[in-house]
Order: sequence, then structure tokens, then C-alpha cells
Amino acid sequence: MSIFTPTNQIRLTNVAVVRMKKGGKRFEIACYKNTVVSWRTGAAKDLDEVLQTHSVFVNVSKGQVAKKDDLTSCFGTDDLTEICKQILTKGELQVSDKERQSQLETMYRDIATIVAEKCVNPETKRPYTVSLIERAMKDIHYSVKANKSTKQQALEVIRQLKESMEIQRAHMRLRLMLPTKEAKRLKEKLKPLLQVVESEDFDEQLEMVCLVDPGCFREIDELIRCETRGRGSLEVLSLKDVEEGDEKF
Repeated sequence: MSIFTPTNQIRLTNVAVVRMKKGGKRFEIACYKNTVVSWRTGAAKDLDEVLQTHSVFVNVSKGQVAKKDDLTSCFGTDDLTEICKQILTKGELQVSDKERQSQLETMYRDIATIVAEKCVNPETKRPYTVSLIERAMKDIHYSVKANKSTKQQALEVIRQLKESMEIQRAHMRLRLMLPTKEAKRLKEKLKPLLQVVESEDFDEQLEMVCLVDPGCFREIDELIRCETRGRGSLEVLSLKDVEEGDEKF
């Protein structure tokens, strides 16, 4: 026995719905669960791993597909993939309260993990544990923002935690090789960007081993490349200057 299904209906299961209102009409797309946030943060790149179908709906749960004329008048195109991308980027993810709470708890833990991986106590150079960072986040009443990436929020948490505890991003250890001709002038330009100069060796060129804030890495790299026209070099000796063992309060 066959069951009649209207041609403008598509049945889907295990769906995450993203909804967008445009031109006074409601449009929805059907995505796989737990993929929408990954797409928005850049973790997921393949659209086919996010979208269950490249169809645009007026109601996903009822399987009602949007009319072509409505799509053209509201989006200015009938390219379904392009419209899906717009809705995916700007639309509102429909999730139950339970799902939203679970998602926020996971993000909270992920943010604390990133902070713990990136930071140390500046006095002891020891890293903090994830659970200690989570407690500190609770103390400052940090609330997770579902529409911002965990990396962005981790940097914001670090800024806020600095007001209530001894914490800073772990320094990177770099080796800088500067040609003799530009060494003195370039060293003066680099000085404000270097936290600690551990050693200097002047032979055929100036070799410096130093600790820097990770946020300054790109600026230092560009400065050396531009000022020496590629004759200078920068080598990362270690991504984190840390002592063994975890920091405890």
C-alpha cells in the first residue's frame, strides 16, 4: 500500500531548524543537529554536512516547501543554496530549552578549557586547572553567549578575570635573527613588543631569545619581514612558557 504525499511536502527527522523572517514571510531550513553553531564559528566548512536538504521551507515540521515566487521576491534570487546560506548565517536557530541549556553548558566548559590552555599565573608561571577557571567564571557571573565563538569569549573571559585574579596569557618563546645592518634600529622598534629578553648573541647577525605575549606575534613577524626585506627570521621555540604542575588557590 502506498501513502500519498503531496509534491510540496518533504518529511525529515532529527532536524535542527533555522528560521528567518523576510519580506513579511517566514522561511526555514533543515539542518543536522549540532552543526549550525559549527558552521557559524567556521569549524564546519562543508554545507552538505550542515544542511539536510538544499530546500527552503515555510514550515519544516509540516514539510511545506516555500514557493519559488516568494523566494525571488524576498531574497532577490531563486538560487536555493545561496538562500540557505543567508538563512544559515542570519537566521534564528530553533532549539528546545533543554537543548539550549545543554549547548550553553558545553560552551561554558569549552571556554574554560581554552582559558586554562592559554593562561598561567604570572608569578609562578604555572597553568590553572579547567575546574578552577570554571569556578572563577562563576565568581564573576560570566554568562555564555550562544552566538559568539568560544575562542572570542575565552579572550573576553581572560580580560575580565584579570580584574579579580593573577592571570595572563602564557608567553611564547621566540628566537629572532636580525641582520647586522638593521639590528640596532629594529631592536628599538621591537622593544615595546618584547616582555623579556632572555639572551642576545651578536656574531654575523643579532640573535635574540625572548618571551612575548601571543597577541604581539603577528606584529613582530610582520615588522621583521618588512624591515629586513625577508633577510631576518623568527622561530617559535615554545608556544607556552610554563612551569610543571597546576596552580592552586
